[in-house]
Amino acid sequence: MLFGVCLPNGGSGADPHLLAELAHKAEQAGWDGVFVEDHLVHHSGAHAPTVDPWVALAAISLATERVLIGTQVTPLARRRAWKVAREAVTLDHLSRGRFVLGVGLGGDIWETGYAMVGEDTDPMRRARRLDDGLTALAGLWTGEPFTFEGEGVHLTEAVFLPRPVQQPRIPVWVGGTWPRPGPSERAARWDGFIPLWRPEPDDHHIVPASEVTRIRSFITERRGSLDDYAIVIGGAERNQDWESERARIAELEEAGATWWVEYIASSDPDQMRRVADRAPLRPT
Repeated sequence: MLFGVCLPNGGSGADPHLLAELAHKAEQAGWDGVFVEDHLVHHSGAHAPTVDPWVALAAISLATERVLIGTQVTPLARRRAWKVAREAVTLDHLSRGRFVLGVGLGGDIWETGYAMVGEDTDPMRRARRLDDGLTALAGLWTGEPFTFEGEGVHLTEAVFLPRPVQQPRIPVWVGGTWPRPGPSERAARWDGFIPLWRPEPDDHHIVPASEVTRIRSFITERRGSLDDYAIVIGGAERNQDWESERARIAELEEAGATWWVEYIASSDPDQMRRVADRAPLRPT
């Protein structure tokens, strides 16, 4: 199992210098990945200071040498796919092949940047934009002439160079609520799943080991193999009882999770530094 930290792009995290510093500390402490939220307006408050995560990731890529970096997650439906294609390849080259693109639907309690700026809030249309945007990304990353007509995407003989460092393309991890069919099927078509677990509609919990087993079966049925496939669990602050947290991580690893991601809350910057300095809770 690999271990990552997810940094806020708002609150105290709305400082690209601090995010780069935290990423460097996390790499030195032995973490395997550093990811950044992608909110237009951060969920810590209606008027919370917010930094652009893509610019911050450029700083993070230059402050690190080893860790995987990426977004968790970019609501692709509110982005121009061809612009994301350029940004992603640039980060892929800047980091020398360490970038992974996390995508999701956005527009729910985690993403307040739709209605405020007049974006479409209909989930079905956004789902189509997400899927068509992903098709566009994959086509543009080939470096070959690419034509495509989709929801909000119109490309004619588009050739985007350079190609990504990573081949055949930049990995795409899909975030979404398990076991809803839309996000689950979407995740099976790409390179990883960042599942949310909501036993109740307005609730959110870490995916339990029993559900990771079900996710593995679901993905395997559709792909035939889990080779090089990421199942990314976590996204919350560390439990104060470290031994119980370590035991939970061990259960998730045994069930088949490939990543555990710990969230660093946008609180006091010095506390964020202390959290980034902690080593991951690798099962013993």
